[in-house]
Amino acid sequence: MGTYKDLMVWQKSMLLARRIYEITTRFPLDEKFGMVSQMRRCSVSIPSNIAEGYGREGEREHSHFLFISLGSSNELETQLILSHGFQYVDNQDYQEIMDLNSEVNKMLSSLIYKLKHPDPKNS
Repeated sequence: MGTYKDLMVWQKSMLLARRIYEITTRFPLDEKFGMVSQMRRCSVSIPSNIAEGYGREGEREHSHFLFISLGSSNELETQLILSHGFQYVDNQDYQEIMDLNSEVNKMLSSLIYKLKHPDPKNS
């Protein structure tokens, strides 16, 4: 069965969080307690809730934490759009991080679907 660390979605979300920390070091100092803090918190929330949900019993609890991760991914997307609009993030970093976040978002949606609709052949 493995651990949450074996999940590709967790691995990709860890990369996403690291990239957010890297790019936010270049934000204006007056955003340290605003957008920087918020983007870092929600990026860390994604893999953290994947891990927490993995350790819970039952599909309902597990999917609850995956939905929290999905919400954090959506929140991060909004903050990326804003920070790009404010020109805090250049076009290359913006596209890379948006693509990575989109991939994580799709993987989370797929995992949630699989939890809610298990394949009877694998039971």
